[in-house]
Amino acid sequence: MSLILKQQEKNILTLTLNRPDKYNSFTEPMALELQNALKEAESDDVRCVILKAKGKAFCAGQDLPKVVERAKDSEYELADTVQTTYNPIIRAIRELNKPVVCAVQGTAAGAGANIAFACDIVVASHEATFVQAFSKIGLIPDSGGTYFLPRLVGLAQTNAMYLLDEKVSADRAVELGLIYKAVIQGNLDEEVESIAQKLASMPTKGFALYKKAINQSFDNTLNQQLELEAELQSTAGKTNDYNEGVTAFLEKRKPNYEGK
Repeated sequence: MSLILKQQEKNILTLTLNRPDKYNSFTEPMALELQNALKEAESDDVRCVILKAKGKAFCAGQDLPKVVERAKDSEYELADTVQTTYNPIIRAIRELNKPVVCAVQGTAAGAGANIAFACDIVVASHEATFVQAFSKIGLIPDSGGTYFLPRLVGLAQTNAMYLLDEKVSADRAVELGLIYKAVIQGNLDEEVESIAQKLASMPTKGFALYKKAINQSFDNTLNQQLELEAELQSTAGKTNDYNEGVTAFLEKRKPNYEGK
């Protein structure tokens, strides 16, 4: 059984975590399947990616019994799992040159929560909750948790989420700026599909340049970022999408973008 389900309709690729009996907790084989699927999403045939999950939970993070089993090897380090399982997923999501929309239908814990936060747009059902779940077992947030959380919600809220292991409801996550929107459970798939269709019909070459700019903004000074904006704007101005957008505006018609 595939641990990651893949379905492509037109130019939207949907990736579904498929280990519902284990709350979609990650094993190394499951992580490798997701990494490979995200590489496939680099294809020109894909213009938007949806990341979702089957079952009651979105993702419970790491399958701890698997780690305990691996730890019987005296040479094993937890860093091995972080480096091979989670870091490549986070890098793939952030470096993918098209938007990733995440649908969270239930609990997102530990690495599961931080994978969601790494996506470009996150929509959750009202039943969803987000929890770091690291501190209660003596670990630190991984999967970009110490990077994204302070930037999304500030240090005070990050401290509470980690140190106090606070659960954050979907509605509270919207208030804090952790995610984009919370919707009724029955409307989640429709809402995410609608967003993905809209994104896929837009100038996705510009989206790729935007993601590059946002990623670098976390490390750049203001002057460096201004220079980068000028450089990437020049690149954007040479795309077919830009030419189509301007032409459609002048001709007073709806643009037909191809992501080129």
